[in-house]
Parts: sequence; structure tokens; C-alpha cells
Amino acid sequence: MNVNTPMDWIAVDWGTSNVRAWGMSRTGDILFAAESDKGMGRLNKSDYAEVLASLLAGHLDDGDTPLDVIICGMAGAKQGWCEAPYLATPADLHSLGRNAVVPDMPKNRLRPRILSGVSHDLPGEEDVMRGEETQILGLLTLKPAFSGTVCMPGTHSKWVRVADGRITSFATAMTGELYELLSTHSVLRHSLQGDLTGPALEDGLGTGLETGIGEPQALTGKLFKVRAAALLSGKTPDWCAGYLSGLLVGSEVAGHKNWIGAAPIPLVGSARLSRIYARAFDIIGAKTEMVDATTATLAGLTAARKQIS
Repeated sequence: MNVNTPMDWIAVDWGTSNVRAWGMSRTGDILFAAESDKGMGRLNKSDYAEVLASLLAGHLDDGDTPLDVIICGMAGAKQGWCEAPYLATPADLHSLGRNAVVPDMPKNRLRPRILSGVSHDLPGEEDVMRGEETQILGLLTLKPAFSGTVCMPGTHSKWVRVADGRITSFATAMTGELYELLSTHSVLRHSLQGDLTGPALEDGLGTGLETGIGEPQALTGKLFKVRAAALLSGKTPDWCAGYLSGLLVGSEVAGHKNWIGAAPIPLVGSARLSRIYARAFDIIGAKTEMVDATTATLAGLTAARKQIS
């Protein structure tokens, strides 16, 4: 921590698997970053206050000035620290901070507030998000005039329509989780044992993307090619890993073609995943622009705090 720059508040992204925190100055500088594997999936409601205090231990000075802690993500889930009710679409992101809830916290200088998620209640299209809405708010902070479709690659990818500062609709694709399940708990796992980062990865990825985009309706059949190609054509684990990833991403993108217009689509996610999605969009002639997920999260948490204040 930079002792010459006073900390103004703390930003927290509480996921299912991990929790990340950043100490923020009044001018937006990051004074420290901390991370733990104490995500929502490992905690009881009574654990959160202690985990937060432990995560920040060693990063706080000895002062007694109250510190706002603005939290997005799964801490606000029904099974999290304190349920933050969903905002229904069309969800005005400029009111996100004003709907924050205050969880129980032992008396100390930390003042936590948990941001709401967003729900889409249209029958047949029901969906929910927690954390991504804060990244969308961050995107709108970085690009105030933005309207259109946002793609957010991840374990559960989100496709989000944004207009006039509102999330109007969105859809979730379980692409990342499917990859994990298929590669570790299905017959395909036998073809994915070994070095998955070798030189054949890119070739497999390209083949998978082309197949998934060209024949999304044949996904369940094309999946077995991972096993058959290894057995009959000598495809290596790196090729098989690339093919499986490309097939799933390509099928996801093909299934959302009606969400894609002429304007560049922001990809809000990790650099690795965003590059795969950008390659899929390029195949169908769509333009994209990369937006770092952490940058968007911090911009969104900063904007939400200003709404609260």
C-alpha cells in the first residue's frame, strides 16, 4: 500500500470461486489488490464478514475513518451474504448503486454495500446475472454513448442488449462450464490427457470454430469427433482441446447471430477467452473490440459508489 496516498474506499468482486478486492484512492488509483479462494461456493452466510476482514488485513492503516466497501457479484445471491434483489429488465444501470443492500457487519470501520444483479423475466427467456451488470455499467462509463450488443465470454457467457443506459434483455450460454464438464467427466476426457497447449491447439481451435459456426444444429454429434479423431486419426490432446473449445464457442456464436449487427461488439472478458470469441466473430464477418474484464469491473464499482454517494 502506498502510504503517501490515502485510501478512499474498497472495491470487491465476489464470485462463486474467488473474491477479489482493490483499495482505491480518491483519484481512482489502485493502492493494493488482494485475492482469496473464499468464493460464495465455499461460504456460509455467517462467514462473509470474517472473510472480508481477513482479506483486507494488512492493507488497512491504523486510522478510524469509515471506509466504503462496494461489492458486486455472488455475495448478493440468495445463498450469499445478504440477498440483493434483482433489478428487472429494462434495468436502469444508473440506479444500480442506489439499490445496494447493507449486510450485517461487526462494528468496525468497514461499511459494506452489495449491488443488485439483474433479471430478465420474459416467459420462455428467463435469465439472471450477478456481477456482469456492474461490468456493463463500467463499459457505459468508459463508452457513455454505447448502445448495442455486448458479449461477455466466461464460464457462463452473457449476451447483453444495452440501450439508453439500460440492460433491455440478455441471454446466458453455459459454454465454459460445458467445456469443463465434457473435458473432465465425459468419455472425451480420454482424448484430453497430456499437453493441451501444444502446437496443434490452434489448428484444432480453427477446425472447431468453423464446424460449430457452420453446423450448430449438429453440436451433440460433432462433439464425439474429439474422441473419434484421437482414436482413428491420431489427433493429439492439444488438437482435441482446441477443437472442443472452438466447437462450443462457434456453436454459441452461431446461435446468437440475430444479436449481431454492423457495429463492433465489445468483448468483456479475459484476454484468452476474448481472443477465441474474436476469432469466431471474424469468421462470420463481425467486428469486435476488447474490453478488459477487471477494468470494466472497477469502472462499474466506481460509478456505483458515486450513485450511492
